[in-house]
Amino acid sequence: MSAQQPAIRVLLADDQRLVRSAFAMLVDTAPDMRVVGEAGTGRQAVELARSARADLVVMDIRMPDLDGIEATQLIAADEDMAGVKVLVLTTYDTDEYVIDALRAGASGFLVKDTRPAALLDAIRTVAAGEALLSPGPTSRLIERVLRAPRPDIPDSFVSNGLAILSARERQVLSLVARGLNNAEVGDALGLSPLTAKTHVSRIMGKLCARDRVQLVIAAYEAGLVTPGGAGTP
Repeated sequence: MSAQQPAIRVLLADDQRLVRSAFAMLVDTAPDMRVVGEAGTGRQAVELARSARADLVVMDIRMPDLDGIEATQLIAADEDMAGVKVLVLTTYDTDEYVIDALRAGASGFLVKDTRPAALLDAIRTVAAGEALLSPGPTSRLIERVLRAPRPDIPDSFVSNGLAILSARERQVLSLVARGLNNAEVGDALGLSPLTAKTHVSRIMGKLCARDRVQLVIAAYEAGLVTPGGAGTP
């Protein structure tokens, strides 16, 4: 690694030792990241995130002491760990918990059967400040959100809806809501990744959204995208 690009400091939080060991071996094969700690409980994850100066926590949801949701909330609320990102790993049958994890401050989620290379890419994406939603279960997750009480979304979005967005911004938001990253949004619309990122940043500013995850939920709430369907142009 060059001095300009320090390794991503990864903390692994899972109550199963074998799972942590497997993830540790995988992460340590990547030249741009390294494992700085392993936690078997949610409380350990919070303590190590601070003491090990982790850049990113790969967080299991179901853990003893504190679960991954509570641990994520504590990390997100601590000003001393403002730069720490959380990537939640889950299984298809625990999607309902992911909703709470995202609201607690997680920057994204992946299912546990994700390919090893995809996990490494996800760590890079989230560490770089992007939110990430595993495309497969995203629609099912949002369907659960829509059946649940209204989530905490920006008042400006509720009051202004899509009127404050340009036609291009609505297109970009629709693709973001389907789980596409900046490069994929750019490919779909014939834009450079940087231009796509600029559009996303402007949309977040207009809607007073905290992150891309909040944009996804808000887009579904506004009807721009329907669960299982295509985005509205």
